[in-house]
Amino acid sequence: MRLTYLAYTFSLAMMYFSIVLLFPIIVAVIYGETNAVLPFIVAASSAFLIGVTLRKLVKGASQITSVNDIKKGEGLCIVFFCWVFAGLFASIPYLFFDLTPINALFEAVSGITTTGATILTNFDYPKTLFFWRSFTQWLGGMGIIVLFIAILPQFAIAGRQLFFAEAPGPTEDKITPRIKNTAASLWKIYFGMTVLAYILLKINGVENFEAVCHALSSVSGGGFSPNSNSLIGSSKSVIWILTFFMFFAGASYNLQYRAWSKFNPFVLFKNEEFRTYFTVFISFALLLGLSLFIHSNYDISASLAHSFFQVSSIISSSGFCSVDFASWDYTSKTILFVAMLAGGCASSAGGGIKIVRWLLVLKIVRAELAKILHPKAVYNIKIGKYSVNKDILYQTLMFVFFYLAILVISALVVAVIEQNTVVGITGAVASVGNIGPAFGKLGPLSNYSDLHSVSKCIFMIDMFIGRLELIPFLVLFQRDLWTIRT
Repeated sequence: MRLTYLAYTFSLAMMYFSIVLLFPIIVAVIYGETNAVLPFIVAASSAFLIGVTLRKLVKGASQITSVNDIKKGEGLCIVFFCWVFAGLFASIPYLFFDLTPINALFEAVSGITTTGATILTNFDYPKTLFFWRSFTQWLGGMGIIVLFIAILPQFAIAGRQLFFAEAPGPTEDKITPRIKNTAASLWKIYFGMTVLAYILLKINGVENFEAVCHALSSVSGGGFSPNSNSLIGSSKSVIWILTFFMFFAGASYNLQYRAWSKFNPFVLFKNEEFRTYFTVFISFALLLGLSLFIHSNYDISASLAHSFFQVSSIISSSGFCSVDFASWDYTSKTILFVAMLAGGCASSAGGGIKIVRWLLVLKIVRAELAKILHPKAVYNIKIGKYSVNKDILYQTLMFVFFYLAILVISALVVAVIEQNTVVGITGAVASVGNIGPAFGKLGPLSNYSDLHSVSKCIFMIDMFIGRLELIPFLVLFQRDLWTIRT
């Protein structure tokens, strides 16, 4: 790993992130919240100072003008540290509003990783702080590095390694030949969907500030609401609007770009992963709706509205709630818990293992079972029309194994610390899957504030692992990566 490249790229990202940290000041000015200006100036200054200092301290970093030959390991390392430090700097404004360092960091990490978990016990904070919480989700939903690739000329070529390091998947999926254009196209769709969500919410009577925050949180799969009751009590039109946008937050934005560019929604259904995602979503929603109709005091309309909303929220890892699902019957909660394990599509804002990986695992299992009966047969595993390389199949199995291993270890450790199995299991699933609300005392109308500090730290690590999809985290444990070169 070349330290000069790492220092230059990381410092560049932090200096530009310092500009992002100034955005909430606009909201503070609009609402006359003068007490919310200084926190973001301090946060922005800190990020900028770290960026400048690092470039000065590491010999040769200030002379670098291009990182076009950046290597994959270096890209993974840069992405990991950029996300960790983005979380650290994003936590600074919370410290000015009487949050402890651990709680401030937890809230910031939850935001930047698009996890709907929160430690806030009251909602008497300035609107600026709630905007920042929603805005960090929006940045994290598409990816901080993807944004920088789209706007910074320094990443025009080197951005390829960073792009796929931040959003790893079973296969590399570009929508344009140049990675910079791909990043820009994704952000155009992302921004356009956000504006459309805001307009539809406003038309349906949502107050302006909440419309902005809910648009940012739904399109990003973040799920945080400035309202202490989330979306409980909202009209059915608002519930269905957000169901739509959360569903597409969990769908591939690459695929959505192709559909929009061709003005043909049927492009979506030509993709095997999207068809599976759609089928899983509809199946869980109808099954949950039936369960609610039978076991709860909901009519058909309410059963369908809440079931489609909650499944959309969970499967896309948004974490919004239209009702306190922790109070549902056992059958309904079980259905919702299983949906937590599904995840969204690759190249989406959703978390979880991802549908395409589940598809590959099932196809591998089916092929291995078939080989028992026909040991000499050769089975070619495909996704859509394309054969999947054996290396990718091996990497997928490795990913799923480590993902489940981290989930189990986190669940067991937290269960022991909290002396609560429900908190341990559902909290780990909700954190690694970037969902947020879980069950028990971590339900949608509760929060994570009462957890032990160690439990909060474990869940923060889980959030990072879930958002960066494990690979950059595991790479850090490779000894070869830490062979420092200048």
